[in-house]
Amino acid sequence: MVFRRLRLSTAALTLALCALPPAAASAAPRSGPAGPTLQRDADALRDTGVTGVSVRLDAPGGAVTAVSGVQDLVGRGPVVDGGHLRLGSTTKTFVATVVLQLVGEKRLSLDRTVEELLPGTVSGAGNDGRTITVRDLLRHTSGLHDYIGDVFPDPGLRTYYAERWRAYRPEQLVALAMRHEPDFPAGTRWAYSNTNYVLAGMIVEAVTGRSWEQQVHDRILRPLGMRHTDTPGTSPHLPYPHTANYQQFAQDGPMTDTTIPYRPFDSGADGSMTGTARDLNRFYGALASGRLLRPAERAEMRTTVPVPPGAGHPEGTRDGLGLFLTPLSCGGEYLGHGGSGFGYVVRAAATADGRRTVTVSAHSRSADPVVAARQEDALRTLVDNALCR
Repeated sequence: MVFRRLRLSTAALTLALCALPPAAASAAPRSGPAGPTLQRDADALRDTGVTGVSVRLDAPGGAVTAVSGVQDLVGRGPVVDGGHLRLGSTTKTFVATVVLQLVGEKRLSLDRTVEELLPGTVSGAGNDGRTITVRDLLRHTSGLHDYIGDVFPDPGLRTYYAERWRAYRPEQLVALAMRHEPDFPAGTRWAYSNTNYVLAGMIVEAVTGRSWEQQVHDRILRPLGMRHTDTPGTSPHLPYPHTANYQQFAQDGPMTDTTIPYRPFDSGADGSMTGTARDLNRFYGALASGRLLRPAERAEMRTTVPVPPGAGHPEGTRDGLGLFLTPLSCGGEYLGHGGSGFGYVVRAAATADGRRTVTVSAHSRSADPVVAARQEDALRTLVDNALCR
C-alpha cells in the first residue's frame, strides 16, 4: 500500500487494494465546481475493482463528497456517505503532533534518546536505544525492525481468524521487534516501521504520565471539535454507520469481511484510531495551516528525508515527522498520511497551506499486485486532481 500500515515479512502476503467487478451505480455528485471531477475519479477507482469508495474534499468553496460502489456484498446498498472509518496509520500524525507540542512546551527534545526516556526498552540483538533519538522514531530513520511480521507470521485467512482477537501490550510488541537485528544503523537510512510509533506512544506516557490516547483527546480532538473521532484501543467495533471492509487473502481466493480488525496491529499508537472524513480533513487542515503547532515545531515536522524508490510512495515523496510531503502535478506539494489494515485503505492529504483537504477511503483490498498497481494510479490521480483544482 502507499503510506503502508502493513509491512509483512518477505514470505508474507502482498496486500493491495481489492479487485472486484463494479457492483453498483455511483451516487450523484454533490454541488460545487469540483463535484463532477471528484465523482468521476471516485468511479474510476471503483472501476478498477474496489468494492466501495468514499471521498470528501473540503475547500474554500465548501465541501464536496462522492461515493461509489456498494456498502457491503450482501445487501449491496450504496456506500455510506460520511460514515465511520478505520484510520490506520493516519494515527501516526496525531501522535507526532502531540510529541511536537511537548517539544514546544520544553517537556521533551527531539534529540533525546530512547534509552534516556525508556531505559532498557530498546536493547538486544544489536539494538541500542542510546543511538536512536525521538526524531529518528518520528521520521522512520531508527532502523528498528517492524513487528508486523511477528504478529502475522503465516499469511492467510486461517491466521486472520485464529489471531484477530489477540491483543498485545505496547511493551510486548517492542519486545517482538527486539528479537531482530536492526535493519540499519540509526540515522543512516529510511524504512517504515510501526515499531517506531509504538515507542512514540510509550514516550508520550512516560513524559506526561497520561496515555497517548488521552493526550490526543485533550490536545487535538476536543479543541478541534472532532466529535466523531476516537481512540478505541482493542475494541473491535466500528461505530455505525459505516461501509464494510473486505480482504482477499490469496489471488483468486474469496473475499472476507474484515470489518472486525486484526487486533494485533490495529490497537496502538501506530494505527488504532477511527473517525470520519470530515474530522480527518479538519485535523489535517488545522495542522497544515499552523493551528496545532508553533512555527518552530511546524518547521520540524516538515523537515524531511527522501523516501527511497520502491517504498510504495509517489516519486519525489519525502518523509517528515508524522507527515509525508508529495509533489503535486500543478506545482507545490501536499502533506498527509495514509493507513490501511485488512480490507481498507485510507488516505488523507492537504495542500501546504491547509486550504484544500481530501480524504479517500477504499473499502477492500486484494492479493493481485497487477490490480493493485492500477488502483494505486487511480487513487493518486484522485488526490492530485482534488488538491490541484
